[in-house]
Amino acid sequence: MRLVFMGTPEFAVPSLNTLAAYCQVIAVVTQPDKPKGRRQKIVSPPVKNHALALGLPVLQPLKVKEPGFMQQLTELQPDLIITAAFGQILPGEMLVIPPFGSVNLHASLLPMYRGAAPIHRSVMNGDAVTGVTTMYMTEQLDAGDIILQAALPVMPEENTGQVHDTLAVLGARLLADTVRLIASGQAPRRAQEQDRVSYAPILKRVDEIICWDKPAGMVVNQIRGLNPWPGACTTWDGKEIKISRAALAEHRLGTGRFEGQPGQVADVVRNQGFVVIAGDGRGVMVLEVQPQGKGRMTAAEFVNGYPLAAGSLLGGACHNS
Repeated sequence: MRLVFMGTPEFAVPSLNTLAAYCQVIAVVTQPDKPKGRRQKIVSPPVKNHALALGLPVLQPLKVKEPGFMQQLTELQPDLIITAAFGQILPGEMLVIPPFGSVNLHASLLPMYRGAAPIHRSVMNGDAVTGVTTMYMTEQLDAGDIILQAALPVMPEENTGQVHDTLAVLGARLLADTVRLIASGQAPRRAQEQDRVSYAPILKRVDEIICWDKPAGMVVNQIRGLNPWPGACTTWDGKEIKISRAALAEHRLGTGRFEGQPGQVADVVRNQGFVVIAGDGRGVMVLEVQPQGKGRMTAAEFVNGYPLAAGSLLGGACHNS
């Protein structure tokens, strides 16, 4: 089967490698190279680098709606288009170019978490189960008929980066099974349940700011969900601190609740970290931080080098970055 694969970030790399191993991938379409970092160095997408290593032709249209690219894709005569975290919405006239249609790999158990940030949102919400879905693409975002799904249990200590990497591998396997079923004419197809639809909008700066008025469990899930990127942030002494790892804290007296206001440091635990009071009176044990302008460090290292103590108050708006 002649495939055109469209993908951009690391999430799509296992899918490309898996499909290239047994399918005829006639072209790989990815986003253009872009400047990155303070020095604005031009960086290629991970999918491009892996495609070139596999000896596959790479196309990088600025926009897939360009007439020239549409013609180029038509001339390739693909049997099937596969997308995985591509980053552009395909127009309807492009979806019907291949005789077997166009299929997308989405990092959620649709119809839940349609949109750009399904993994982040799922972990931030504390979901115990997530997964991946293959579906036939339509012009409406993530709304097409479901082909296959695979579920993944999420452990309470896992962060978005860990879940992302596991889903990328699981998704590659699901795509391989999907292509086999389509090629054999045995692919299932079922409409999404409209009453179960939810959305995972792209992250905004406000999503990164820790609101200590919320329950401790929600704060911990926010920190997990924003690790490793973009990071959950708070402020102390007028400067931003990103918190990358935390857990629910147990009160030393076994009462379960701490005296003080939300955002107040209730305790500094030697060789471990510091406890911050949340809105429900429970504590958040901060385990890893990144002070403004510094690298990541354990919370124990942080309290050894900074004058944070019981009674210190965290909170307020983080700086734009």
